[in-house]
Amino acid sequence: MTQKIAVIVGAGPAGLTAAYELVTRTDIKPIIFEADSQVGGISKTVNYKGNRIDIGGHRFFSKSDRVMEWWTHILPLQALKDGEEGLTITYHNRQREVAAGPGPDPDEADEVMLVRNRVSRILYDRKMYDYPLKFSVQTFANLGFLRTLKIVASYAKARLRPIRPEVNLRDFIVNRFGAELYATFFRDYTEKVWGVPCEDIPADWGAQRIKGVSITGLIKNMLRKLKPATGSLSQKDTETSLIERFLYPKHGPGQLWEVVAREIEARGGEIHYRNFVGGISHDGSRITGATVTGPEGETREVKADYLFSSMPVTELIGGWTPPAPPAIREVSEGLSYRDFMTVGLLLKRLKLGGGTDAATLAEKVSDNWIYIQDNDVKVGRLQIFNNWSPYLVADPDTIWVGLEYFVNEGDDFWTMDEDALKQFGAAELDKLGVADPADVLDAVIVRTKKAYPAYFGTYDRFEEVETYTRQFENLFCVGRNGMHRYNNQDHSMLTAMIAVDGIVEGRDVRDELWDINTEEEYHESK
Repeated sequence: MTQKIAVIVGAGPAGLTAAYELVTRTDIKPIIFEADSQVGGISKTVNYKGNRIDIGGHRFFSKSDRVMEWWTHILPLQALKDGEEGLTITYHNRQREVAAGPGPDPDEADEVMLVRNRVSRILYDRKMYDYPLKFSVQTFANLGFLRTLKIVASYAKARLRPIRPEVNLRDFIVNRFGAELYATFFRDYTEKVWGVPCEDIPADWGAQRIKGVSITGLIKNMLRKLKPATGSLSQKDTETSLIERFLYPKHGPGQLWEVVAREIEARGGEIHYRNFVGGISHDGSRITGATVTGPEGETREVKADYLFSSMPVTELIGGWTPPAPPAIREVSEGLSYRDFMTVGLLLKRLKLGGGTDAATLAEKVSDNWIYIQDNDVKVGRLQIFNNWSPYLVADPDTIWVGLEYFVNEGDDFWTMDEDALKQFGAAELDKLGVADPADVLDAVIVRTKKAYPAYFGTYDRFEEVETYTRQFENLFCVGRNGMHRYNNQDHSMLTAMIAVDGIVEGRDVRDELWDINTEEEYHESK
């Protein structure tokens, strides 16, 4: 009997999860085609002279027991050092001790997860604010009496007379925080990320990404933190954007996906790098194959019994043979994306925290990332990689940061000369009072295409594309770009897991697949 083949487009979290599930649970052979030269997709780790960049920052935390157990099966937790307390993770309503006592020298074990504290702040008007916002003396002092009064008054107005219906993202946020807090801490950062006014972004985006976050939620979070710490990583009653502890691979998120890729190949799966899938053939009800272009420009046809697509929907439908109906092509061609750039800067010291070098960084500036709310700079967020994992930095006496820019492929910033970009980033840190350009030791630029599927353009008609793809019984659209949905990493993985569940169990999971991160149990609220 001929072995069945699953063609998987993309070696990001969704594609690799699908392949791993197939090689460990079925006799189906996964063949992955990845356009990049490494695995991980947007969750890859870029290594520059031993300094590692996590593109966008990836906290390994999920409200799905299945995902949490999957991660810690691939990379166990780092052994405790002397004097550290044990931790527990709750799986399927049972607690499991994951780090009960000292083990081998933690520095010697490479393929492990670290347990990290989540610390984030907002830089606004050259002042630092806790994220999530705390109703503290420092917050009110930074805001000033008049602005604080306006925030309270506008919040009261929003609660008494909410905007109905909620048409756009501005409406959504104003109803939960008030117009003044929206203008202070939401509007400018959101418009940096998406490149359009909040009035042009549908309320759907807020419903997916920040559904459960509100003033009430912030107050509940503050009260919850008054309770004694339990030593548990289970935070299911906490909004995902408010969680305080998370897992993190020792050498960045790409490390986990490199281990997964190695296991897939060891079990007979294939991964082909720098291979681009440019065409998908079908017979009207089933996918029959894919047209693949290799690194030297050679083209070949590959038979597919199943197709897992994490490629952008525009490319999937654009390569359809026979072509999709004109209306479906119109929607797919009109979908928008936001691209992403990281300017990595290696520094001697920071100005933040009254001035700090690497030795005092954790004490003075413990942030994983800092949101840059000020609208007189282009940078949207600052990553401090030392605080994600000290093993991301080649020289422990240096500070490794990433300036994140949200751009459109081909625009003036995307095409700027790399030396000019490095100087631009250093100048922005100087302007913000974060670092002195004279303290820059080295720099690198990382560009990421189609990092964020956007909820404008023809997105309001996306259901037409979703309905069309559902008619192909052996097609599984998975992951962020495969579903044109701003999924978190765990949501992307779940789409792949459930698709394989359907194959193994012989049932139709297409409805269940598209409900991930729209049904209540997958949302960031409980």
